[in-house]
Amino acid sequence: MKTSLSYRQSKARMGLLFTLPGLCFVTVYMIYPLITSFYYSFSDYNFVYSLRPKLNGIKNYIAAFKDPIFLLSMKNTFVFATFYFLIVMIFGLIVALLLFYYKGNSYLFKTMIFMPIVVPLSLASILFNWIFSENFGLLNYIIGSVFHLPQLTFGWLTHRSTAMVAIISVTIWSSVGFIAILFLAGLQSISTEILEAALIDGASTRRTIFSIILPNLHETYIIAGIWAILRGMKIYAPPMVMTGGAPGNATRVMYMHIYDNAFEYFEMGYASALGFILSIIVLFFSYLNMRLSTEKEG
Repeated sequence: MKTSLSYRQSKARMGLLFTLPGLCFVTVYMIYPLITSFYYSFSDYNFVYSLRPKLNGIKNYIAAFKDPIFLLSMKNTFVFATFYFLIVMIFGLIVALLLFYYKGNSYLFKTMIFMPIVVPLSLASILFNWIFSENFGLLNYIIGSVFHLPQLTFGWLTHRSTAMVAIISVTIWSSVGFIAILFLAGLQSISTEILEAALIDGASTRRTIFSIILPNLHETYIIAGIWAILRGMKIYAPPMVMTGGAPGNATRVMYMHIYDNAFEYFEMGYASALGFILSIIVLFFSYLNMRLSTEKEG
């Protein structure tokens, strides 16, 4: 009995020893910064000029909802995230269905579709910045010189009506392949017996998709939906690289406002409060996505 107990204790100590580096990493780079920033969010702290944080209660949170630029950045983030979520989920599902039903050269098409996710979003933003450039951009060149419609050339990144559309397009291009792979994995997990039974019963492809395939993808909806929500709400690189928040803060998003307050104005307390507001919003929409997907399952 003592030998068995000693063996279990030794095994537990060895397990703790192997997990200790990971625990240290998580503590130093995740848990400690999270706790510290939560404390800062209730304090007035400029980390350049202040010796130490001064607690001020919830004044940072109140100030956030009185800050017109933050409210505008929140609106822009919601607009971006809503259109991005809907478009990337629909396109990802359509691409996955095409790959699922038309299997010829599927490895080549999978590679082509997935490749953009490997490209860093900042680099993709630089590429699309050139494509949408008013004077030297590829898009205006094709419209003006190839199709001979110079009257339709446009400053895509300098007008409020199209700047956000351009940012949404680069983000969708870079991530629709990942969503498609997630949906394709979900499609391949559906029992072939169910699909074969539908085929034997004479169900059309449309009926099979809407009556069998889509209802059996609820788990994929949750995973892909949460990933799309996180990517949509935490967007930063494309608006920063392509427009810098212009024209007139029309593409300024929450992450940009948080970054500017933290590392441009050094208001770490206020920036921490903004960060936690964004985190709460992301958690809320992630939870809502899970609930809606679970209800569809039921």
